[in-house]
Amino acid sequence: MLFIGGLVFALLCVFGSFVASGGVLAPLLASMPFEMLTIMGSAAGIFVMSNSAGALKKLLPDLKSTLKGPRYDKAAYTELLLTLFRFMRLAHAKGNMALEEHVENPAESSIFAQSPAIRDDLETRNLICDYLRLISLNMDDAYQLDEVMARELKKNLTAKLHTAECLTSIADALPALGIVAAVLGVIKTMSSISKPPAVLGEMIAGALVGTFLGVLLSYGVVAPLAARMRDVITQDGRYQDIIRIVFVAHLQGNPPQVSAEIGRKDIPPAFMPSFTELDTALSVSQPTMAAAA
Repeated sequence: MLFIGGLVFALLCVFGSFVASGGVLAPLLASMPFEMLTIMGSAAGIFVMSNSAGALKKLLPDLKSTLKGPRYDKAAYTELLLTLFRFMRLAHAKGNMALEEHVENPAESSIFAQSPAIRDDLETRNLICDYLRLISLNMDDAYQLDEVMARELKKNLTAKLHTAECLTSIADALPALGIVAAVLGVIKTMSSISKPPAVLGEMIAGALVGTFLGVLLSYGVVAPLAARMRDVITQDGRYQDIIRIVFVAHLQGNPPQVSAEIGRKDIPPAFMPSFTELDTALSVSQPTMAAAA
């Protein structure tokens, strides 16, 4: 909601200063619908032309997630570390082969059952299962696992950032589209050159609204929206990167608690639990693990 609040404040400052300095909103508001149709209609057409049907379907979900902010909070990161700790503890105690029953039937896994949010997050659950399966098949090269997971996560992040990149391109095009709208207004004005100066003045003012809207929409709305979307997606991408950090630490021979601590240190500062908070959560988790085993 910070984005909406900032947008409202910016628009109030722009139009408020215009009115406070003696400007009249009536000519601006009279021309705005037609200029908006020219600018935003052509921008929407460009967006459709440059994207696939699948990318277009992602637009509304991506906008919704951008306005809501990062999906994963401190509690979600802590729960992820707990889940990974449980898997690493099981592998440490009974060997990597013990992981197989959990990755083949994750819906029935006693470990996933302790973390319903992760179990129901199919993308995260599948990522965990895919690489636990490799570990259970005796993939013991930490560097190879690190490289493979890093490539997949980078590929996934690039795909998720597609909408933000497209919006950035639209933001770059909007000032030019504003000029197109303004030129059309000038053409309309020149075709009515015989009219009185007062009428021509209003028509020229209406034409300039196109340039104004193109710049405002570009730098005041769409570019900040794209930047915010990129930031939210990148922050959420760090969540799954913790899985890579912990699995690599496990294959390097670290105890489960050390692997979880290594993962904790890579969590963004705003969402990172303290050492004491994680240690307490792991201590509480261990009796549950023993009961489940």
